[in-house]
Amino acid sequence: MLQGDLPALLAMSFRAVMDQIHAQLDADGFADARPAHGFVFHFLSHQGSATAVEIGDHLGITKQAAVQLVDELEKRDYVLRTPHPTDRRSRSISLSPRGWLCIERVVALSRQAEERWANLVGHERLDQLRTDLLAFVQDAARERPVTLRPVW
Repeated sequence: MLQGDLPALLAMSFRAVMDQIHAQLDADGFADARPAHGFVFHFLSHQGSATAVEIGDHLGITKQAAVQLVDELEKRDYVLRTPHPTDRRSRSISLSPRGWLCIERVVALSRQAEERWANLVGHERLDQLRTDLLAFVQDAARERPVTLRPVW
């Protein structure tokens, strides 16, 4: 391995597991869920609800692009739009029951991936890797917040 390859390996491992998860999601009836949707699902599953502006800010995209993404998710029955509790001009976006089912499946598939990795390198090493990666994220967060969002 060449010096400086670690970031590429981290990106490749993320991509590999996401490809595996999406292949299984396709087989499980969520073929219309794209990888970009997962970032919205993750955000909403932790926030409860958000506006299109908040989703756009989180993803690093324009409000217009966020609205298009939310439109797509609503048509596919992954999110619900309801009146915003304090802003009549905004709509509150939250996961639909189908969106939550998709999230639950992704969590289960992620656990399966972690179990495969534990079988490959051992539980202790995997726990240490998790600790080390968290330290990297916390170090990067000293300069600006680090969130799970796509690398466009």
